[in-house]
Amino acid sequence: MEVKYLSIYNDIMDSIENKIIKPGEKLPSENELMQKYDVSRDTVRKALDLLEGNGYIHKIKGKGSFVLDIDKLDFPITGIITFKELSEKMGVSSKTIVHELDLIEPDKFLVKKLELSKEDLIWRVIRAREIDNKKIILDKDYFNNRYVPNLTKEVCKSSIYEYLEKDLRLTIGFAKKEITVQQVSNEDKEYLDLEGYNMVVVVKSYTYLDDMNLFQYTESRHRPDKFRFVDFARRK
Repeated sequence: MEVKYLSIYNDIMDSIENKIIKPGEKLPSENELMQKYDVSRDTVRKALDLLEGNGYIHKIKGKGSFVLDIDKLDFPITGIITFKELSEKMGVSSKTIVHELDLIEPDKFLVKKLELSKEDLIWRVIRAREIDNKKIILDKDYFNNRYVPNLTKEVCKSSIYEYLEKDLRLTIGFAKKEITVQQVSNEDKEYLDLEGYNMVVVVKSYTYLDDMNLFQYTESRHRPDKFRFVDFARRK
């Protein structure tokens, strides 16, 4: 005999997977679910906790439980792919919003991250990435001016890598990446459609030219419900 909370979980899960309950919709309240399934509050909460733990809903204190979009975008961990290439590959509607483009003197943090000399200047580019009318990625890019002498807003709105490879004839070699989960920052709150999320997935990248010169440091901040970070591994 199926445990009651699992029966509720499976019923709601099936409705979400079959799009009967759509992404963004609010589930009935705990009291309404108690009446519908004729169970205790504890049983309802166990079912909701399981739905949240498996990525079907997001519970917001004082507001209720909201259905997540389970059709997440696959974001490759290995390889170097631009946002433009990724959105074209997935066939989604996308837009890049350039919030900041400055040529600055690096602080101690950037000197260390980009292995700079005192004479080096840095391009700072802050862009929000919009997919299907939701701003879900905040990219903070820093380019060594020694290798990237000029940048424009038009280039930043389209594809910086396309400009580097086709116009500047640079050959991008490889990147080292680090993935963490962090509390949202003030910039995240300002530039992203967080919809109640208080954590973001942060991918830090150190990107090198094929001659081993480090030319870019990036912090790419992702809303956690919209992406799966995928890789392919083989046992040697």
